[in-house]
Amino acid sequence: MSIVTYNNRSIRNISAIPGAAKALTHIKTLTASGESTFNFVNGSSDVVLDSTYPIYVFKLINIHPSANSRIELRGSTDTGSNYTATITSTCFRAYRDEADSDTSLGYDTGSDAQQANFVDLINASTGTDNDQSGVATMYLFNPSSTTFVKHFMFETQGYAANDYTINSYGGGYFNTTSAIDAIQFKSENGNSDSGTFKMYGLKDS
Repeated sequence: MSIVTYNNRSIRNISAIPGAAKALTHIKTLTASGESTFNFVNGSSDVVLDSTYPIYVFKLINIHPSANSRIELRGSTDTGSNYTATITSTCFRAYRDEADSDTSLGYDTGSDAQQANFVDLINASTGTDNDQSGVATMYLFNPSSTTFVKHFMFETQGYAANDYTINSYGGGYFNTTSAIDAIQFKSENGNSDSGTFKMYGLKDS
């Protein structure tokens, strides 16, 4: 493994960053303003979701709903005409309430799926109070493959409507050998009043 070095002595004076540190490339940002679905479709609105990158990274930042809601993940094999790609997944989570009277760590049946077409990504039913929101990072691997299923992993954190913090770790695969060429994030209830949905491509090291 090579050692990452900078060409300046002081961090504040850095003028160049090694290539490995520049591997994450921003592709698209969607800003919520009352929509229920957020779609990243290959070939649409400058979105690239093909063999350009072996890994795609999605970041959901401070998603604030209009109604108590989870955020669902869906995939498409026909550039977004239908988001019905079957999913097999698993998830576990930890939670604690603000009163510090209830804590748990365990398997989450609400965010697993077997031959379903969606999975709860932010599985805390995020509340509508002004300070409540949810965040997530999801990795999608080799979506253009026509040989293998398409694996994904996610970590999420939500401020639930019942004043719980819920931290989840999950993953699975789109159970198809067809290319996944569109990803959708969907509010379970109502719309997302604010927040950002970001998509990045991750190059090989």
